[in-house]
Amino acid sequence: MPTFVLAVLNLGLAVLFAVLFTRRGLLGYTRGGQWYLTWLSIGVITLMDEATSIFYAPAEAHRFIGVQAIFFIAVTSLIMRVLSSRMVEIAQILELNNIRGGGVYSFSYLVLGPVASLVAVASILVDYILTACLSTVSAVINGTAFLPIGPEAAYGLILAIIWGVAGLNILGIRENARVTFAIFVVTVIVFVNLIALGFIYMDPESPARMLHSATGSWRQITHHGVAHGISIVTVGVASCVLAYSGIESVLQTAGLVENWRVISRAYWFLALTVGIVTPLISALALSAPIDFAAHEGDLIPHWASMVSTPGFAMVVGLLGSLILIMAVNTAYVASGELLERFGHRYRIAALLVTNRRGSFYRIHGLNAVLYTAIILVTAGSQMILAEMYAIGLLASFCINVGCLLIYRYFQGTREIRGGYVTSRAGTLALEVLLVACFIYLALHKPYGTALWATIVALFLVVGIPFTRRYGPERRERRLSDHPLEMVLDLAEADGPLHLWFRRPGECEVATLGPGHVLVTFFSPRSPIPSKLGPHHHRFPIQVGGLYRSLIALLDLVQEEMPSHDITLHFGWPTSSWLDRLSTGMLVANLLRLPRSYPAFNFDIGFQASGDTARHPAAPENPPVPES
Repeated sequence: MPTFVLAVLNLGLAVLFAVLFTRRGLLGYTRGGQWYLTWLSIGVITLMDEATSIFYAPAEAHRFIGVQAIFFIAVTSLIMRVLSSRMVEIAQILELNNIRGGGVYSFSYLVLGPVASLVAVASILVDYILTACLSTVSAVINGTAFLPIGPEAAYGLILAIIWGVAGLNILGIRENARVTFAIFVVTVIVFVNLIALGFIYMDPESPARMLHSATGSWRQITHHGVAHGISIVTVGVASCVLAYSGIESVLQTAGLVENWRVISRAYWFLALTVGIVTPLISALALSAPIDFAAHEGDLIPHWASMVSTPGFAMVVGLLGSLILIMAVNTAYVASGELLERFGHRYRIAALLVTNRRGSFYRIHGLNAVLYTAIILVTAGSQMILAEMYAIGLLASFCINVGCLLIYRYFQGTREIRGGYVTSRAGTLALEVLLVACFIYLALHKPYGTALWATIVALFLVVGIPFTRRYGPERRERRLSDHPLEMVLDLAEADGPLHLWFRRPGECEVATLGPGHVLVTFFSPRSPIPSKLGPHHHRFPIQVGGLYRSLIALLDLVQEEMPSHDITLHFGWPTSSWLDRLSTGMLVANLLRLPRSYPAFNFDIGFQASGDTARHPAAPENPPVPES
């Protein structure tokens, strides 16, 4: 019977992959002269990154919270699916702002500015450093699980992997999507067979242990008060989040795909693959009768030896070692691209020197030195590296979700009506949970906190002078108009004067006549909006925010033109109540303006959809689009 089941499963996999290989454009396609990766391609790349966690995260979670790890690894998988929906929303926002790739770094820069983006860069860099270190150590442990090897030889293998992968990147040799997909096929076959064998040869006590994990965890959450339940969830999720490291990689690859919808499909692919496989393998392994203290490093190969033949168990260990080494290479490539983007943005020429093969060899060499230093400081301990890893991972999650909340608070959803929008209440709840998990780990994992704080401080000290001197927002400010130019434009007209205030993307107005100017405030962290005509004036939002920028402009107009009849036009808010709540502070501030500027006329207008915009010289029929 077991042989028949395995034969049917493998035949089904063979047919599936045979059909996939016959499809054209399986991994990439061209459109408009550009080459794009498909959702399957970037999904596979991320899956291979996330799949490495199976070889160390379950054992680490069990060491922290015991048998409850079975329950909380599954719960954390669901939370990561909620997080991935927010990643899709972020991808759409970045695309609307003409930003491709960069992930949390680009998004934090857009929302919070250059200084906050330095914290994001540091957090992501900590992730990459510890991905490489932890994956290297775990690759050696899993690959040599059935071989007698001493600590000196293990150290030698760890350093050989780190510097060997660095050498390949310096030579400009990287694995391509086809190689990754081939290894993915092997991984699927091995994992499916392993899961099937795990069910067939399951220990009779395993179902009871799984049930005890779920019922015991639920009882701890619900039967001892709300505060105790929140603390249990926080500790449980924080201890298991390591099982889903790499989830942000899809967002990082947004520059390689056609649009954000590809990102959405890739996250659905991950939800239906690694989102199910990781909790399943973790439950089967952690419910088995294993001495976990003796097999923290090689838990999965050891469990495979219990449910299969020694030969298949060795294949599992070698496969784990292979995909873990691929994760090391991914860390080199991703951190190299991150530092390259950072170096170009702030003109740090020392980082951007290339060799004859076009490789940023200094960045790869610097990464190799950092990885080696971490390995030596931690003595290659998988336990310490795992504790350190989770801090940077949660920090990047908190920054991403927090920036999404801030962006939606100030922008609402007007710009993406009909697009992809998630619940802001759900986003807030997710952010609270992630911040609570980060605080817990920061208090209880001093090594990780120290590394994260050190890297953040280093980036802030070194990066802030560069942001002030070479930040791209300086260029956008130089391209903007001067407020006095607008005053001179108004002064050329006789009679009443009209100022039409519109957000970027809401400037669909007819040609402006004399005495009418269109004013757009824009974030200097985004490209300056296109100029719609000689009477369109674009001003950067100042440090004090949009309202204070508006006040500064009105003060100038009042000072320079005290005796003119001036009317200020603002668009009518027609978006949802949630959007109006999210922009409520701005609206409340606008309502204060008539008292502060009694000499000005104020008008909030709306033009019916489909009407032809008339010339703004006729105030009774102003061309006012909704805002």
